[in-house]
Amino acid sequence: MTTASTESDPAGGAAVGSRRLLAVELLIVLGLSLGASGLSAAISFVGSLTEAGALGQQVAVLNGSRAPGRPWLDLAWQLYYIARGLMPVVLVGYLLVREGTSLRVLGFDLTRKLSDLRRGAAVAAVIGGTGLGLYLAAQAADVNLTVAPSGLPDVWWRIPVLVASAWQNAVLEEVVVLGYLLRRLRQLGWSWPAMVLASSLLRGSYHLYQGIGGLVGNMVMGAVFCLLYRRWGRVMPFVVAHALIDTVAFVGYALLAGHVGWLPTG
Repeated sequence: MTTASTESDPAGGAAVGSRRLLAVELLIVLGLSLGASGLSAAISFVGSLTEAGALGQQVAVLNGSRAPGRPWLDLAWQLYYIARGLMPVVLVGYLLVREGTSLRVLGFDLTRKLSDLRRGAAVAAVIGGTGLGLYLAAQAADVNLTVAPSGLPDVWWRIPVLVASAWQNAVLEEVVVLGYLLRRLRQLGWSWPAMVLASSLLRGSYHLYQGIGGLVGNMVMGAVFCLLYRRWGRVMPFVVAHALIDTVAFVGYALLAGHVGWLPTG
């Protein structure tokens, strides 16, 4: 690989190799991570559409037990999948080092902890509340499955695993779909609107297993994240925001399901 001049745009950076090699690299990374998840979600959605019951009567479990009745084995599986889910981030980090930079070029570091935390919390408050309202409306309209963010047994490690899963999702998605994808598309010469559309479509695609609400809601979230990322130049606020949203959803569901009437449980 050859290294050219570094661009100032946060989604830019050093041009690496030919455009063809960059495109192949991008397809490999997505094929090993969230691109594959998007295809899986599309197949799952087709399966849901062809089920006998309406979408609103079907349930999508996000964090299910992998060894029911065997809590220690279940815990081992949960930790395995959390660690495995971070490997695409490790791959992206390696590819950036080969480029002559690092994950810091995406703003994935701890150099601005307080600023990133404040911005992330503000984004989470707005996106989280809006997203919940959209989900409830879509589920009531039978265009979305009932999402069960936790299907784990009531054991001592349930909450820590749900929090770890939330952070794993956040790191994976924001590093790959926000930082890395926009950087590579910029280097491939894509326009900014096309980059936003691609990132938003990808983010929505791997949530399609939840239904139309999951697709549309996450596409909107993706567009907002792209616009703010262009302004801030760092993925860490969005890692924080995503982690907070998922933590509240996962842990909140585990604690409230069956105890409040407004939360669909299937």
